[in-house]
Amino acid sequence: MDLELAGRTAFVAASTSGLGRAVATALAAEGANVVITGRRKKLAESIAGSLPSAVGIGADLTTSDGRDLAIRRAREAFGNIDIVVLNGPGPQPKAAAALEADELASSFDSILAPAHALVAATLPGMRERRWGRILALGSSGVVAPLPNLALSNTGRAALAGYLKTLAGEVALDEVTVNMLLPGRIATDRVAELDIATAKRRGISVEQAVLDSRKTIPARRYGEPSEFAAAAAFLCSGPASYITGVALRCDGGLIRSL
Repeated sequence: MDLELAGRTAFVAASTSGLGRAVATALAAEGANVVITGRRKKLAESIAGSLPSAVGIGADLTTSDGRDLAIRRAREAFGNIDIVVLNGPGPQPKAAAALEADELASSFDSILAPAHALVAATLPGMRERRWGRILALGSSGVVAPLPNLALSNTGRAALAGYLKTLAGEVALDEVTVNMLLPGRIATDRVAELDIATAKRRGISVEQAVLDSRKTIPARRYGEPSEFAAAAAFLCSGPASYITGVALRCDGGLIRSL
């Protein structure tokens, strides 16, 4: 299938590692110009250099200066931004009952606020050109809140509500807005969560991983490339009638419809 991404420009937030990097790589393989972003400038530039058409930008997207720099440099390199992939590091594990007020606010500051700002900077052009893709990399916690991840559950649920509302407002302009929700994908982030689970339960990391896999009907963790393939499709031309969706890529982990 031709995903009709050749010549499109994709801005991928937090794409120097994990799922962000996997998605950027998949989009590049489909012919898109890709903007690699992350706080580690040299790494961003190195990754970009390994892709057919990409630029690497060192910027902290949680700050207004960092976002402005990244958007400006992306446009200098490739012109219009057609696709925005919203992504960022997950908050630290913490129980809901233990949250302080400032920590709760930080979940919005680190998850919702940067996403909103990137959308605000790129959406007007998408609407004017009548083509655009906004895709957020979320968490299965959006559908079924995960134990001990109160900050992530809260911030990502707020982002989901914002994006679902936005999807209905921009559909007539042929801009789609979706979320892709990973379950247990084999990334450094999931490895960190397995370590935290092992420590909390007083078991080995190996046992924590085994117990986690038993909760997944597929009985394994997903590969980043599998997740990225789904992301590339949601960003594609053929996916033009899919919007306002939170799609799970989780091996059947979440049992609800």
